[in-house]
Amino acid sequence: MGTHFKGTKKEIHSLNSFIKLLRAADSVSSRVNLSLVKNGLTQSQFNVLDALFHLGSLSQRDLGKKIFKSGGNITMVIDNLEKQELVERERGKKDRRFFTIHLTKKGKALYEKIFPVQLEAIVKEFNVLSEYEMIELQKLCKLIGKQSSEEKLDKIK
Repeated sequence: MGTHFKGTKKEIHSLNSFIKLLRAADSVSSRVNLSLVKNGLTQSQFNVLDALFHLGSLSQRDLGKKIFKSGGNITMVIDNLEKQELVERERGKKDRRFFTIHLTKKGKALYEKIFPVQLEAIVKEFNVLSEYEMIELQKLCKLIGKQSSEEKLDKIK
């Protein structure tokens, strides 16, 4: 179902595109992330494990930027992963406010267990699209996502 808003053609198409994009993302995400819930992880926690697994140890700030989380939110995510002994913090020697986050052996083992299940679920979700359609979807998402914050703010004003 689309918008019930009565506006210009461009406004209606924009709203309908936004609604469909969000609904599709929420729907796919909820199905793909079932295995995370079964393993006691949130999407944000999995994203931290994924980043650390593939990129190696990162500063808490860089990790937050990588997974699009604010300073306070990434702190909470890391706190919860640390309680589960999946990551560990190392305080900076020169600047004690600086933390480097490391994946533990337990965290690596859990990630290696969960990732294949996640990948299989993702592949299954995208089986409805051809390879060409997936590439086009990637291009469209990148185009929408690459707009700078300043451009977006200027459009709102």
